[in-house]
Amino acid sequence: MVALVATYAFASHASTPAYPNFGMPRVEEMMFLVLQIGVIIFAARLGGTLASMLKLPSILGELAAGIAIGPWALGGIGIGEGMFQYGLFNGAALRAINAASVGAPQEMFGTIAGNNVMFDATSPALYGIATLASVILLFLSGLETNLRMFLKYSFVGTMVGLGGVVVSFILGDLCAVFLLPKFFPHFAHLAQIPFAQAITQEAPLYMGIMSTATSVGITARILSERKKMDSEEGTTIMAGAVIDDVLGLIVLAIGNGIIVANHAAEASGAAAGMDWGAIGFVAVKAFGVWLGATAIGILIARRLSKFLKFCFRSPVVIATMAFGLSLILAGFFEFMGLAMIIGAYVMGLALSRTDLRHSIQETLTPVYTFLVPVFFCVMGMMVDVTALCSREVLIFGGIYTALAITAKVVGCMVPSICCGFNALGGLRIGAGMVPRGEVALIIAGLGLSYGYLTQEIFGIGILMTLVTTIVAPPALVGLFHSSRKGVRHPKPNKDGRREVVFELPSRDVADLVLSKLVFEFRKEGFFTTLLSQADHIWEIAMDDIELSVRREHQRISFVCTPAEEAIVMTAWMEVASQLNDLARSISKPIRKEDVGRMLSASEAAKRGHEGVAKYIQNFVMLPKFKAANKRDAIEKLVGEIARKSPASLTDISMAVEAVLQREASMPTGLDRGIAVPHGRCSCVKGIVGAVAILDDGGDPAGALPDYETLDSSPVKVIVLTIANDTAQTPYIKLMSFISRALRADNGRARLAACTTADDMRRFFRHVK
Repeated sequence: MVALVATYAFASHASTPAYPNFGMPRVEEMMFLVLQIGVIIFAARLGGTLASMLKLPSILGELAAGIAIGPWALGGIGIGEGMFQYGLFNGAALRAINAASVGAPQEMFGTIAGNNVMFDATSPALYGIATLASVILLFLSGLETNLRMFLKYSFVGTMVGLGGVVVSFILGDLCAVFLLPKFFPHFAHLAQIPFAQAITQEAPLYMGIMSTATSVGITARILSERKKMDSEEGTTIMAGAVIDDVLGLIVLAIGNGIIVANHAAEASGAAAGMDWGAIGFVAVKAFGVWLGATAIGILIARRLSKFLKFCFRSPVVIATMAFGLSLILAGFFEFMGLAMIIGAYVMGLALSRTDLRHSIQETLTPVYTFLVPVFFCVMGMMVDVTALCSREVLIFGGIYTALAITAKVVGCMVPSICCGFNALGGLRIGAGMVPRGEVALIIAGLGLSYGYLTQEIFGIGILMTLVTTIVAPPALVGLFHSSRKGVRHPKPNKDGRREVVFELPSRDVADLVLSKLVFEFRKEGFFTTLLSQADHIWEIAMDDIELSVRREHQRISFVCTPAEEAIVMTAWMEVASQLNDLARSISKPIRKEDVGRMLSASEAAKRGHEGVAKYIQNFVMLPKFKAANKRDAIEKLVGEIARKSPASLTDISMAVEAVLQREASMPTGLDRGIAVPHGRCSCVKGIVGAVAILDDGGDPAGALPDYETLDSSPVKVIVLTIANDTAQTPYIKLMSFISRALRADNGRARLAACTTADDMRRFFRHVK
C-alpha cells in the first residue's frame, strides 16, 4: 500500500523530479527510513503532548515538531563525513540541490507550468506513508460523520456551509491573483495574463481551496463548555461543518480538473483563455462522481456490511477489509480525476450508517494513532523555515489569514441571518466556522507534492491554519458570554428538551458508568458519536431519538425530551443493575480474615520502591500525636500538611473527604498497630503526607479505639498519604516502601521509639 500511494504521489505526476538518494545503497535507504520514522514518532508525540498541555490542538504541536526536526532545521544538520553528512533528513544536500536548480535549464529537473521546480523535503517512501495516513484520516472522518444530522439540518447547514466555502474560495483566489506578483517575483506571470485565466492557475486555485475547509473540533469543545451544543447556533455550526467539508472536497476535485484541463490545452497548443464550458463539464463530472458514489455507497452499505460479516468473522479482519475498500475507492477517485482523500471519505460516509461503524473505528484506532501524527509531522517537515520567516511571507501570510477569517465570518453570517438568525447569532456561527484543520493541511500538502505550491505558499497555509485555530476559541467564548438569543424570533421549545442529571460518588465511577451506558446504547443499534474526548461529550441517536450526554467531574447529564427520558432511565437502571452485580462479585473474595492471613504470611517487598524514599522525607513528622478518634486524627493530619505546605494542598475539606471515602470502602488499619489512611484528589500537587506516632497516655487499649486493624492491635503509627488523582505519581511504590519500612526488622517498634521529627526522618532514610 505504501508503494501504491508513493507511486500515486510521484509517478503519476511525471513533472515532479525524483527524490535523490545521494548514492546510498537500497539497504541504507531503508535504514534511513526506519530511523526517520522512529524520530518522527517521538517528535510528533512530544509536540502533541506539549500542545495539549497549553490547551491547544495536538496537531499544532505535531506540525511544530515536524518543522523543528525537518530538513530545513535540525534534520539538515550534517554529522561527520559518513552516511549522516547531510543530516538525518538530508537537508544540507537538498538546500544545495535546490540552490543549484534555480536558473538551471528546466529540462535538467523538469518543469511545472513553466517554473523551475524544487526537490521535495521528504523521500517518496516517507511521503507515501504520510499519504496513507491522510487516507485513513479521511476514512475515519467519514465514519464519524453524522449523516442523520447532515440531512436533518441540511437546508440551513447547506446555506451556511455554501456561503463559507464560496466567499473563502473567492477571497483566497483573488488574494493570490492580485498580491502574489507583488510579493514573489516568480508569480509575476499572474499579472501578465488575462484575469479570467489568472484565477484558474495552480497557486490561486489551491490558495482558494485551502481556505475553504473547516475543523470544528475546538468549536465543539467551546460549545460544550458553554452548554450550547444543542442551541440553534451549535446545531447549525455542526451541520454546516459537515457540509463545509464535503463542499471543500468537491471544490478540490473541480480545481484539480481545471488544472488538468489547462495543462491539456497547453499541450495541444490551444489558444490562451478559459473554456468555461469545459470547466462546467469538469464541475458536473466531479459533483456527479462524488454524489453518485456516495448514493451508491449508502444504498449498498448494509448489504456490504452483511457480506463482510458473513465472509470474515473476525472484527480485525472486517476492519482491515473495510480499509482496503477505502483504498480501492480512493484509487478509483484519483483515476477519475478527483483526489484520493475524497474517495476515502465517501467510503467512510457510506459505512457510517452500518453496525460495523464502531467496530471499524475501534480496530483502526491504533493504526490511526500511529499514522496520523506522522502525517502532521511530515507536513511540518515540508515547511522551509527560512522561507517562512521572510518578510514577504509574514506580510502576505498575515493578509491571507485575515481574509480567511473574514471570509468565514461574512460567508457564514449572511446566510444564517437570511435563515432567521440575528446579527449576534450570525457572528457566533461565523466564529465557530473559522478554525481550519487537517483537511486544509492535506490540501496544502497535495498542492506542494504536485508542484502547484511553493515552499512559501505552503508555509503560508500552515500559518493560516495555526492562527485561525488559536483566535477562534476566545472569540467564540466572548460571543457566547451574553445570554441573548441568537435568533430573531425565538421559537418555544416544542419538544421540551431538558437536562437529566445523575450524581455519582466519584469521577472514576462516573467514567465507568458512562462507558457502560454508551456500550448499552450501541448494543441497541444507536449511533454513538464522541464529540469531545477531553470533555467526555457524546451524541446518541437513532431514527427520531437524539440524546446529548456529558460527564463533568462526577456528574453525568443527558439532554433529552420528556418522551426520551424513559429510554434514558431504562438504560440507567440496566447499567446500575450490572454494576451492582459486578460490585457484589468483586467484594466476595475480599474478606478481612483473608487479607490478615496473607499479610502475616508475606514478606515486605525488597524491590520496587527505588526512588520514592525522597517523597517521605518531605512528609510532616509528628511524634507524640494526639487525637480523639479516627476522623479527628485524619482531619488533624491533613490540617498539619496544609499548614506546613499550603501550596501542595489547597483544599483541606476535599482532601479529608477523599481519605474518609477510601476508609468507608475498606478500612486501612493493617496489623502490628499500623494504619495507612490514604486517598486521591485534585487539590493535591504530587504526593503529600504525614507520619504520626500516637501518644496513648499509657492506655494499653490504644489512643484510637475506633480505628479497626486486621489483628485487632491498637493503632500506634499512622502514615497518611494523599496523591493527585490525575497526575502520574509513584503512589503504589510509595505505599510499598512504607510497608517495607514498618513491617521489616521490627520497623514499627523502632519508629514508635523516635521522639523527634528528625529521628523519624532518619529512620526512613536508613530503610534499605
